[in-house]
Amino acid sequence: MGPLWALALASAVGLAAAGPPNIVLIFADDLGYGDLGCYGHPSSATPNLDQLAAGGLRFTDFYVPTSLCTPSRAALLTGRLPVRMGLYPGVLEPGSRGGLPLEEVTLAEVLAARGYLTGIAGKWHLGVGPDGAFLPPHQGFHRFLGIPYSHDQGPCQNLTCFPPSTPCDGSCDQGLVPIPLLANLSVEAQPPWLPGLEARYVAFARDLMADAQRQGLPFFLYYASHHTHYPQFGGQSFSGHSGRGPFGDSLMELDAAVGALMTAVGDLGLLGETLVIFTADNGPETMRMSHGGCSGLLRCGKGTTFDGGVREPALAFWPGHIAPGVTHELASSLDLLPTLASLTGAPLPNVTLDGVDLSPLLLGTGRSPRQSLFFYSAYPDEVHGVFAVRSGKYKAHFFTQGSPHSDTTPDPACHASSPLTAHEPPLLFDLSEDPAPARWPEARILPCRSAVSLAVPPGHPAATALSPRPESTGTGQPGPRPTQWVIQSPQEGSRVMTEEPERARHLCIQRPTAQQEPHPP
Repeated sequence: MGPLWALALASAVGLAAAGPPNIVLIFADDLGYGDLGCYGHPSSATPNLDQLAAGGLRFTDFYVPTSLCTPSRAALLTGRLPVRMGLYPGVLEPGSRGGLPLEEVTLAEVLAARGYLTGIAGKWHLGVGPDGAFLPPHQGFHRFLGIPYSHDQGPCQNLTCFPPSTPCDGSCDQGLVPIPLLANLSVEAQPPWLPGLEARYVAFARDLMADAQRQGLPFFLYYASHHTHYPQFGGQSFSGHSGRGPFGDSLMELDAAVGALMTAVGDLGLLGETLVIFTADNGPETMRMSHGGCSGLLRCGKGTTFDGGVREPALAFWPGHIAPGVTHELASSLDLLPTLASLTGAPLPNVTLDGVDLSPLLLGTGRSPRQSLFFYSAYPDEVHGVFAVRSGKYKAHFFTQGSPHSDTTPDPACHASSPLTAHEPPLLFDLSEDPAPARWPEARILPCRSAVSLAVPPGHPAATALSPRPESTGTGQPGPRPTQWVIQSPQEGSRVMTEEPERARHLCIQRPTAQQEPHPP
């Protein structure tokens, strides 16, 4: 028997209102491609997420553009690559001066202008700023309850130091400020009681939905859970109950929160009028071993541009509109802003977007217009620019580098000790044949043929020089100038590295000549 909220689905289909849909966007933290039952994990108890997958569209090739919290969240909310807005390197800290620039247009601002009541519950991690200048109330959200950064950025970064557990083990810097729980711009608690946090977020979400219905408004809920980021915590009903340790308890509570949100939607009679999207910010932190997640068959995890770091579980659920099924179409978190703008009738912001409209794919009227994806290091710089490109079923790595977040995996290429390495020609793999390309020594170098077929879109960071805003980085330094890469079908005289010779004949990736370098905008 499935979750109780699923019993109301039959009556919900066909009852949708003519107006724009309500939107629930659930964003998990450090969740691996292989962590959910619906993605093949043999012991994950995720009945609510599995029900969303069974009743909605499950993506197999959904990506985030980078594999760390802050830049990934910026991409989600703006539909733009993080290098456009200066959100690098790494993640924002409690003492960081910068944040998501206020001139960036967020998904919340797009939907608020369309008449939505907007709210965020959970992790922000896009900056605080002077007097809270970068916090959600200044970024299009009418309501906010959450922690302004990651919950591991308080005085102590190990589980025994987190309330209600005491004492710390002596390895913590007690000079740091405990994490606050904010309600809009006010401190609600400092430090918050973490085991009770998810329940507070669910209550906040219920109130937002109910208030929107009373006011006759559609709602947009951005539910940015702290689960399953280390150190994990869980409420009384979940801690010690999963049989898989703290990570399993955390995942169990995340799934229960999804069920509670769906129940709240159903109780208001809004299942047929509500689009629910679930995904995560980046891959698992495998260095935590049993306290980290699982990337399934994919290579490496958080902090890398291998698929284990940037390929995420993703679900779209909207009874009566999105047919149940599985899609292998290419998609990205960058696509959510233009897609939701299309589905709600909201105008797009007057900026260059890196996302595309996936509404034809969701509604079953067409395919994904996305043909390629660009992946940057979490620490981009002038020299290295784009690390990897996915085009169709192929992925090319121009640079590879391990990460401490992906230590302890059997693959040494994932580890922090694996240095930044340039590949010329790039390492090219057919991901439909080999989802975890590890046989690089056996790759063959072959001549390429045919004519140019695809180039980097105009205005893309891979094709333009950038000067991200100094105030967003907090460094006062100009941003990196990403390397331009032109995706081409193979030409005589060029070479491509692949394990599938015949399949690689129609793709080649080359550096541009000096004459092709564009002028700064």
